[in-house]
Amino acid sequence: MTDTLLDGQTYLDSLRDGRTVWIDGEKVKDVTEHAAFRNSARSISRLYDALHDPELRDTLTFEDDQGIRTHRFFAPSRTPDELLKARDAIAAWSRLGYGFLGRTPDYKAAFMASLSSDPDLYAPYADNARAWYRRYASQALFLNHVLVNPPVDRSRPVHEVGDVYVRVVRDNDRGIVVSGAKMLATGSALTHATFVAQNSAVSMEAGKAENFALAFIAPMDTPGCVLISRSSYEARAASPFDHPLSSRFDENDAVLIFEEALIPWENVLIYRDVEKANSFFPRSGFVNRSHLQAGTRFAVKLDLMAGLLARAVASNGTGGFRGVQAALGEVITLRNTAWALTTVMAMDPVDGPGGTVMPSIEHAGALRMFTSQAWERVRELFETHLGGAPLVVPSSRHDLAHPELGPLIERYYRGSDSSAESRIKLFKLVWDTIGTEFGGRHGLYERVYSGNADQVRIDALNAARRGGLAARLDSVVEDCLGDYDLDGWTRGPWARS
Repeated sequence: MTDTLLDGQTYLDSLRDGRTVWIDGEKVKDVTEHAAFRNSARSISRLYDALHDPELRDTLTFEDDQGIRTHRFFAPSRTPDELLKARDAIAAWSRLGYGFLGRTPDYKAAFMASLSSDPDLYAPYADNARAWYRRYASQALFLNHVLVNPPVDRSRPVHEVGDVYVRVVRDNDRGIVVSGAKMLATGSALTHATFVAQNSAVSMEAGKAENFALAFIAPMDTPGCVLISRSSYEARAASPFDHPLSSRFDENDAVLIFEEALIPWENVLIYRDVEKANSFFPRSGFVNRSHLQAGTRFAVKLDLMAGLLARAVASNGTGGFRGVQAALGEVITLRNTAWALTTVMAMDPVDGPGGTVMPSIEHAGALRMFTSQAWERVRELFETHLGGAPLVVPSSRHDLAHPELGPLIERYYRGSDSSAESRIKLFKLVWDTIGTEFGGRHGLYERVYSGNADQVRIDALNAARRGGLAARLDSVVEDCLGDYDLDGWTRGPWARS
């Protein structure tokens, strides 16, 4: 790789590195050509080409304070205006996937940019942090992450599940040797490297969990790194007409396994340090920044859904019904809320390390909970007000092309405002957003994207306690209680002199 921003072809070439990816009992030779990954890889390559598009270049990229031209969100932001422009760069990329590509290369930028602004957090590996930032930003590399331990014996502390969870086996002068599994490596087969750490739901015990107290980066061609993929919706897609989203935007999820994998010292950020590993989430700024990317991508997704519902009810001839109009207004309001939250996150930031700014944890937490609930409501509104319409479509494009069947379909499947082909095409798209396996996966993805529902709320509570918000809220209660006692008003205009 060269020290310049990748374009689409160099991105695709970079994935042909001998990585170990398994799907359907097959060891994939080339992810860029395999039926399970080919179109998704090209959807990502399109993002890289956009970095060099004269019409998008200034929206997407700028020079950071080290003189590196990079995607605007790959670098730390110094002002609210820079943060807002980073939000707009996220949106420009997300529109190329209509919001249905969640873990695009800018997602991990939420963390990687902090390696530049606060490298000393990773001492004695601060130089590793600085070097990885320069490498990452200069090429706009694509990283995934694996933070969650597999759902095996989660009632036990991590150090008691040493046969499954990622842990250090030994170290030597070359680096650390690790074994164990992590999930959920979304999009990992098409990334350059994976970032490994513990998530916010895990608390490790000093004196017992040091072998699990790690944070490191592993290139995807690391010997001993194995990906086991779920079923591919892309491979099962019959055609673009029948599966317009799942045929090109399927971010295959995987379990990532390390079997005696050597991680060179230069790729290590935290090693056998329980305190740092436990505090990584709140101290790194990852959560603050990651939800700006996630919320912007979600807002773009709701742009599509609001327009899609409007077209669908018009095709059904129900657009004038009062309840349908209310449903459409609600989807538009959810869309407006998502965009408003991302604007507030950018324009009302908090000070970050090294003279940077980042979204406040309160704003990030609000968007984190909103997105997990809003998608379920959007799906409910689609299902309620479209009813069986998404199901009343022919089985595939072949039905429309058949000389005997085609005329019947044209007569009986037409829309209130469109031909049969246009109506069927529209509802095939609707079904791919909410009803196919791909659509079902997105329903689960949006619900658990930020972690389990309890953890999302507990993290918000813990942030309020750490940041002083809980104490300020308590002082409001104390002020109110101080206005009166058993004998009446104690102060203010209500008290009698």
